[in-house]
Amino acid sequence: MSAADAADAADAADAADAADPADAADPADKVVVRDAVEEDIPRIVELFTHGSLVEGKEDPTELAPYRSALSEIDRGLGGVLVAGVGGELVGVCQLIVFRHLQNRGGLCAEVESVHVHPDHRGHGIGGVLMRAAVQRARELGCYRIQLTSNKARPEAHRFYERLGFEPSHRGFKLKL
Repeated sequence: MSAADAADAADAADAADAADPADAADPADKVVVRDAVEEDIPRIVELFTHGSLVEGKEDPTELAPYRSALSEIDRGLGGVLVAGVGGELVGVCQLIVFRHLQNRGGLCAEVESVHVHPDHRGHGIGGVLMRAAVQRARELGCYRIQLTSNKARPEAHRFYERLGFEPSHRGFKLKL
């Protein structure tokens, strides 16, 4: 799929993302996407908690490891992007950028930890956030952006496909 086709798909996803015409009161064009800062950590962890399939995976009472991680992430090419509406942080994703040996040593991007607060889903915020991640990867010169999505999240799979992502591989994990 070409970049223009992916952009058109993302626009269509935003339109399809609006579950109800009444949602027009919270349009996606009012979403502000920016890099996360340390002060965002408590809300980011709250968003992770809302989106986690595993109870107790995140610890909102101990924020030091998250602060340390954000500091390290900020020193790399990628970053943590947050989406705000009306001054409230309502979405987050992490863009990981790494060098491949293949594709002539090209840069590749991976999106992780995509979460939108449950009260704000269906308003196009996720589409705006994902388009910002794709644009950042493009600006960094990445030749590809990829993601994995838990097989227990079919609604997320449909969302990513509407944005132009294609299911192409089967992922495997080994807990260490």
